[in-house]
Amino acid sequence: MTDSLGGFCLVLHGHLPYVARHGEKPHGMAWLYEAMAETYLPLLELIGEITAAGVNPAITIGLTPILLEQLADEEIHAGFLEYLNQRIEVAREDKAHYLRQGDPQMVELAHHWERWYSARLEHFNRIGGDIPRQFKLLREAGQIQLLAGAATHAYLPLLLTDQSIRAQLAAGAAVSRKHLGGDLHGIWLPECGYRPGTDSWKPPVLEGTGRYRAGIEAFLPDLGITHTFLDTHLIAGGQPLGVTVDGRFFASSSSQAHQDRRGGWRESLEPVGIASQPGRAEVFALVRHPRLAQQVWSSKVGYPGDGAYLEFHKKHWPGGLRYWRVTDVTADLSAKEPYDPNAVPARIFANAQHFCSLVREVLREYQTRTGRRGVCVAAFDAELFGHWWFEGPKFLRDVILTLSADTTIQLQTAEQALASMDADKVMRPMEGSWGRGGDHGVWLNDETRWMWEVEHRAEREMVLQVQHLPWQTRPQIAEALSWAGRELLLLQASDWPFVVENGSALDYGIKRFSGHATNFDRAIEIALHLSKGKPLTALQQTELAGMKAHDRVFAEIDLNWWK
Repeated sequence: MTDSLGGFCLVLHGHLPYVARHGEKPHGMAWLYEAMAETYLPLLELIGEITAAGVNPAITIGLTPILLEQLADEEIHAGFLEYLNQRIEVAREDKAHYLRQGDPQMVELAHHWERWYSARLEHFNRIGGDIPRQFKLLREAGQIQLLAGAATHAYLPLLLTDQSIRAQLAAGAAVSRKHLGGDLHGIWLPECGYRPGTDSWKPPVLEGTGRYRAGIEAFLPDLGITHTFLDTHLIAGGQPLGVTVDGRFFASSSSQAHQDRRGGWRESLEPVGIASQPGRAEVFALVRHPRLAQQVWSSKVGYPGDGAYLEFHKKHWPGGLRYWRVTDVTADLSAKEPYDPNAVPARIFANAQHFCSLVREVLREYQTRTGRRGVCVAAFDAELFGHWWFEGPKFLRDVILTLSADTTIQLQTAEQALASMDADKVMRPMEGSWGRGGDHGVWLNDETRWMWEVEHRAEREMVLQVQHLPWQTRPQIAEALSWAGRELLLLQASDWPFVVENGSALDYGIKRFSGHATNFDRAIEIALHLSKGKPLTALQQTELAGMKAHDRVFAEIDLNWWK
């Protein structure tokens, strides 16, 4: 028995769909501006506070390629500055309103928001508006690990062609290198979606005969990816394949050994090699711990539901600032009481201490039962912290500082956790995701089936035309096909079926998906038109100009991705 209980790995997954130049409110660029102000700048600030205390935060952070493209967009920078100044002005107007009402508590809260947004404005100006560069510098300083991602966060298990999976991953890798520098060895699979290889895969929405398809893990080593993250049930319900010793694989058919909890099989506390068939694993999965996830994620039983914290849903109009606290998660919005910032630090401290004690408990129980070190993987959407749960970044700060002082627990990035542990097990995970129900149902259902029919037909068309049109020798055709590829990547975003299924932005999701699908068809028609030696019509020139005006992402499209 070692003195070390194990490691703690905090993983934050940052993503927003492409909203630049596609609407403002209630859906559109307002999403991005809110996330920049409430999540990404506070995340940089919390890392700064931790390092100022002499602690290496060792946080693992995923910033999806489509998010990076928007964070680096000069037009977004200008719009964000306008947004922050507008928020400051709203706070001042609210302050004058509450002064007229003679409500000193609300006056002070309005002043609190004025100071808060002014601090974000000062921070953004101080870093020259370049948020991606700040994360790059933190990575270079060894304070964080950064993760790769699929280009537009496409839900990979449901894509029709292997070319589309490769294009999403290759385009994502190119964008990440451009903004973050160097290769990234970990990846956040969109929605933790995974599909093992099979000899009898059939399209989920279109007619087709069964055929062989490689598992998602097979596409990762070519990009230098060594590890990813999966939800607990995908491993708990997976099929053990064997163990590796000194790099050699030994198949095992002992069901009794695989069910023996003392051996650590099907656990969320050890990295596991993932493969679709027996053999040495090239990619390992770190597994989200369910108790840690629920304690933070749930607004009903988790910390965000604490009555002292800022209520997300109640806002003061017309400005939209929030002045009330949760009070009681079951209470109607009309019953919410005024927010008291002075009461918050004690609750953050108490919640952080409880979380840290839970980490110790989980690791100690695992070591007692197995005699092995474990690693607690706490993985969340980054936007939970700061945006949905306003006090979340301060909670993370207290957790990291508390665990850093515990000599029995090591703060580790995913890379460090993988290097420090003897990941000797190889498993075939279940098919599924971290979505509701654990399967693909959030993205493929009766409300979204039509979207996948459109998307799959576009995939087939893209592969067909890349194979047959003479784009290598005809620059105009190459440009048109590149725009088709760009629009295909954008329509593949998992966000569109997600917001349609949950109804949070139904009209916007349909509009955006349909718009990119239409642009894809137009770009393919232009490429076919040019292949016949015809000049572009005035209408086609207008259509291309519209795409270039709205969808200024992925500057370098490589058509070989779809070959």
